Order: sequence, then C-alpha cells, then structure tokens
Amino acid sequence: MPGSQPLDNLEEQLRGERGRVDVAVHNFSVRELVRMIADEELNASPSYQRKFRWTESDESLFIESIFLGLPVPPIFVATNVGFQWEVVDGLQRLSTLAHFLARDTAEARDFQRHSPLKLEKLEKLTELNGCTFSDLPRNLQVYFGRQPLQVISLTDKSDLQVRFDVFERLNRGGIQLTAQEVRASVYRGRFYDFIEELSKDTRFDDILKLQRARQDDGTRAEQVLKFFAYKNYKEHFDGKVETFLNNYMQAANSDFKYSTEGEIFDKALEALHAACDGQPFLRRQTPVTPLVQFEACLVAAGELIQEGTPIVQVAPDWLEDEELRASTGAGTNTRSMLSRRVKRAKELLSGTA
Repeated sequence: MPGSQPLDNLEEQLRGERGRVDVAVHNFSVRELVRMIADEELNASPSYQRKFRWTESDESLFIESIFLGLPVPPIFVATNVGFQWEVVDGLQRLSTLAHFLARDTAEARDFQRHSPLKLEKLEKLTELNGCTFSDLPRNLQVYFGRQPLQVISLTDKSDLQVRFDVFERLNRGGIQLTAQEVRASVYRGRFYDFIEELSKDTRFDDILKLQRARQDDGTRAEQVLKFFAYKNYKEHFDGKVETFLNNYMQAANSDFKYSTEGEIFDKALEALHAACDGQPFLRRQTPVTPLVQFEACLVAAGELIQEGTPIVQVAPDWLEDEELRASTGAGTNTRSMLSRRVKRAKELLSGTA
C-alpha cells in the first residue's frame, strides 16, 4: 500500500465522491432518438463539438453496425435547465442516425447536411451500397428504426464539477477539447453567453495574437472569464486554474452584475488596446501573445478603472519589464505570484512604477 499506510479512509472517500454523481440509464430506439433531436428534447449540435464530423464513409460503417446488431458504446448526455438533454459523448453517432433517416434534402438540412446519407464502401452488407433510407423496403426501415441504443444521462442532481470531470474523461480520446469548450456545456447559461459575446470584440482581434490551432478553441472566451475571475474572485485562487475558473463560472451564473462588470471590461480592453497602440500584445521575439502576462495586464487595467485611477501612456518597452516577466513565467501559478504580476502591471499602467 502507498507509504505502508492502511487505506482506512478509502471507503468513506469513495462514498463521498459517488454521492456527487447521479446517473440514469435508458434504452431508446433509433427512431425515437431522431425524433427527440427534431423536437429539441436532445441537443445534438452543441457549439463545443463543432470541429469534428465523420465522413460519409464513417457514417456508412456506423449504420452498417446498427443493421448487424454490433455492440455500440452508450451515448452520454447531461440534463440542462428545462430538462433538455445535451450530448456529452456520442454526437457523431446521433447526427449520423438523423442524417440517414432524413427523407429528403429539406430534412437533411435540418441536421446541417446537404442531402440524405447514401451508404457507401460497405464490405459486409454490400447490397446497401448506394442506398438511402428511403430506398429501403418498408420492413427494413421498420427493423432499423427499432434498433435500441443505450443512453446514460447525468441528471441535474449531479455536481457540476463532476459533470466537468466526466466530460473531460469521455473526450480524451479522438477530439481534444479545451477546458473552455467543456465549460460551454457544463456551465452554460447567461454568464457563459455574456463572456462569449464579449470575446467577439474586434479589439481582441487586434491585440490578442494566438496560434492558428487556438483561434477557435475557446481561448478568447477563457481570457474574458479570467479577467472577471481574477479581478473578483482571486482570494479563492489556489494555483489550480481549471478548478478555480469552474468554481467562478458556477458562482457567476447565480450572482453577477452584468451592466457594471461589462462596462469595466469594455474600458479595460480599451485601455490595453491603447497601451498596445492597437497592435498585437507581444514581447520581443515572441510570435504569439504571452497569455499569463496578457491576462495580468487586462485585470490590472480593470482594477485601476474600478478604483478610479487614471491609466497613463506607457513606456514603449513596458512589456519587457523584468518584474512583470519574472512573475509570469513557469511556476508562477500561485496566489502570491498572481498578486505580484497584477500589482506590477498596475504600476506600469498608472505610471507609478
């Protein structure tokens, strides 16, 4: 045993963690699942899964598996406000079923497809190659529509952090989702919509230079989230950034002053935009924005505005400041380092350095 210590508390810990999870298991027919998507009882097109879609050959192989009765992994969903289910894992399977059952072009377009799925490259049921669902005889349509799939739902009783953990574990294979893309599902609500809208500000495009792979992965929205979290909630920061941001998302969804905070963010972004002369926030010889330094400076601008302290014209090389750089490098994810870099950024922006 680890450290030669008996696992006396394991059972209690296990009971506590399992108590935070509440799941239900269901079996639905193919036709019923497609109906639930059409009636918006089941959200099978969440924004965080927008990046990945099977080819029609992949879809055809999945349809063949259903016909053959091969084992199919369960679909995981989460219960949201209004009892709508949102897909956590299984988007491609569900969208493929809807694509195949589409009777015409209009129905296919309802599921973001150009036309009904025509099966191709099947090696087992070769007679199905070239067929759409409408081409099948009635008895085969009924047979396929009745095939069962298992759905496992995380109910609205499940702890939100647990839902976040489950989502991440399910998505570690295949498509790599960022923490912010996961939050788009787990912590969705007015606050998430608010930060997502702020992240579309064109001033971000001017000063936030990201790697191509990070331009559409929620990084912008996460920078807005960090602005509010570090400005309003930093006393809860313990170095675990992901959990800290999750906790703030949950807290802000129930208590947030949208008008006041939105105005502070707007002025802070404008101040940082002016400090950078509308150019990318970059240090010398760095091709992309150093995000830890960027978020510290944006938070600093917000705090100065909140305090009523004027923001002055900064020195041309202010981003090369040794103290600011020293507090934003590797190993600086601590509360003291966070306070240190925000303090230094405030000094630089207010002309008191």
